[in-house]
Amino acid sequence: MSFYKEITDIDLGDTPIENIFINDFMPMANGTYVKVYLLGYKYANDKDSNIELTNETIAKHLNIPLSDVLKAWDFWEEKGIIKKHPKEDDQYNYTVEFLNLKQLYINNNYKPITTNSTKYTENTYYSCSVNDLIEANKNTTIQDMFYSINQIIRRPLVPNEKKKILEWIYNYNMEPQIIVKAFFYSVERKNKKNVNYVEGIIRNWYDMNITNSKALEQYLETKDKRFQIYERIMKALGFNFRLPSEAEKKVIDKWFDEWKFDLDIVLKACENTKKTSNPSINYIDGILSSWYSKGIRNVNEIEEKDKQKINRKSTTQNKVTTKFHNFEQRTSKYTSDELDKIVRKIFEKKTKNKNI
Repeated sequence: MSFYKEITDIDLGDTPIENIFINDFMPMANGTYVKVYLLGYKYANDKDSNIELTNETIAKHLNIPLSDVLKAWDFWEEKGIIKKHPKEDDQYNYTVEFLNLKQLYINNNYKPITTNSTKYTENTYYSCSVNDLIEANKNTTIQDMFYSINQIIRRPLVPNEKKKILEWIYNYNMEPQIIVKAFFYSVERKNKKNVNYVEGIIRNWYDMNITNSKALEQYLETKDKRFQIYERIMKALGFNFRLPSEAEKKVIDKWFDEWKFDLDIVLKACENTKKTSNPSINYIDGILSSWYSKGIRNVNEIEEKDKQKINRKSTTQNKVTTKFHNFEQRTSKYTSDELDKIVRKIFEKKTKNKNI
């Protein structure tokens, strides 16, 4: 007794690709290596034993040199997601084994839980190793996260701090962007740069089910609106994750507390930074100060004032035109001969005065 499925004449099947490959491994490879992996993976899922598959077949199908196919398998083997099983009679057509990425992820990233306690202890959660840190540093998203944190705390993270931060990602299921914002929040609101203190913020957010940017944004809207305002203004100026200085915060606070501007008009002023190569809080303060003196309090009033400015300019131009028109009227009542005589008399009078 055996079981098998019908094979169609035309390939209308599906090839399931694990998200771990798409999210973690695909971004680190060039397009050719990804094509080779996907086509090989498709062949590995194909149940038709009558198809003869070789690296030459892949090269021909993708219209690339055989050497590129071989380099691709070397690359993926180095990343640890395939294994090559060489054949004695053919060094180019070794068997490729695709490892299960889910199992690989579990084996590499999680250790067995050694206690039933629900408290946050090192024994309960995964502990990051040096090899984990080395591999994580190859991921551009993790690199960007570490770079942003360095900018926020004004110093480079040491390896032990980086390992602890990676543990937050694994143990609390936190997005790297959330971890960056936790550091930003800690330094801005609490004036704390200590990694252990930031971990306390991460734990609190985790307890409140805040593990992604959308959930954090909703929380800050209700609990800490001024912090969110600082963040949005600095981001609008192109200063991602740069903290406003104490002097800058006083200026920003003035816009909202003293001048009673809303966030929309401030962000509208920030759009004017396209006109300068050196955007700053002081530059925006100049724009808002001008609007405040004109009685502008919202975005709609900006457009109204601009229209009034255009109308005043048009009126000025009309006045100039009217004067010129009056000049034409005064001269048009003379004939060309009469005008010529007038000019001659003026010239003769000037000449006579010079001779005297």
